[in-house]
Amino acid sequence: MSSNLSADRRLKADWGRAIAIMQGARIPFHFFCMRSKFSAKPFIRAYPCEKQQAFFDAHVHAFNFFGGVFPAIVYDNLTSAVQKVLMGRARIEQEGFRKLKAYYNFDARFCNPAAAHEKGGTEGMIGYIRRNYLVPIPVVESFEELNEKLLNACLRHGTHRTQGRTESVDNLFEREKAHLIPLPAVPIGNVYVSETRVNKYATVIVDKNHYSVPVSHVRLKVRVELTIDRVDIFYDGRRIASHARLFGNNKWQLDPQHYLELIRRKPGAFDSALVIRRWRKEWPACLERLLARFKERQGDTPGIKDFISVLMLYRDHPPEDIEAVVELALENSVSTSDGIKHILIYSGPEEQFVPLQGWPATMIPDVADYAQLGVVR
Repeated sequence: MSSNLSADRRLKADWGRAIAIMQGARIPFHFFCMRSKFSAKPFIRAYPCEKQQAFFDAHVHAFNFFGGVFPAIVYDNLTSAVQKVLMGRARIEQEGFRKLKAYYNFDARFCNPAAAHEKGGTEGMIGYIRRNYLVPIPVVESFEELNEKLLNACLRHGTHRTQGRTESVDNLFEREKAHLIPLPAVPIGNVYVSETRVNKYATVIVDKNHYSVPVSHVRLKVRVELTIDRVDIFYDGRRIASHARLFGNNKWQLDPQHYLELIRRKPGAFDSALVIRRWRKEWPACLERLLARFKERQGDTPGIKDFISVLMLYRDHPPEDIEAVVELALENSVSTSDGIKHILIYSGPEEQFVPLQGWPATMIPDVADYAQLGVVR
């Protein structure tokens, strides 16, 4: 091993910010960058925030990318790692960060305050990433797609030689990989667990955002498992809800299936309920035609209640199966949920069908509380 490699077995790390077009909307995002001092091999991963959980997740992905752990990582005084800056290079580190270091057996070094020039290689790499991989603005559907693009960019960053070096980035990287600390058999856990109580809107508040659960769990205590991209909610050891994680404040992630039982009992809330209004923007035109037929043949209130029974079928069947059956029902003038269920039974294996009789009648919140969801934005 060369003397340079002995001295430079370390990474430099920092956050950067950029813009992407995601699902047609212009959004800011954060990217975490790690760059080897010896080989200049970079790793970049994008997130909607710079929370500590994202910080840890980026380390796990980076170590997997590099195929091992660098003995030392140089940071600015990131709040995800540093609780308090003391004199000189002394720091009081965050408890979670200390656990991360101990689990992966690396050492952390921090820049002096107001001395970001000490990690100029990383700052330069952040600028390089913006100029070379984020211009023009990336157009993607999800963070998964964006991170796939960034990963490919990291893999391509290897055939050239950096200034002052006679070997390519990839050749230098192959040399330094042999001297990295081996990865543990299992990545460090990165799940935050808490207990909370379901409120009157049949939601739990997690990190300042609302996530729905079935209305039968109103006012019960539940267990929440929070990962970087999911929120899973459990009651009595059973998962009762799973949502994509939201970022920001006072956002609402509502699953219509959690509210259909209540709305079927109070069909007057159907048109004004936020969960239904959101869903109607996305559901296929055949459902609107089916609703109109049910109301015409059965009357408004009975028709809506019977239509909700059709919507409940989405709990147990793929959307494409339901919608194919609805189209067939419309062609054959079927105008009841029983008729829809009959077609569904005989259009596929009978054992896949789960009848919708006997839904448990448990604690039901006052519909006056639920109606307030109709004005949530």
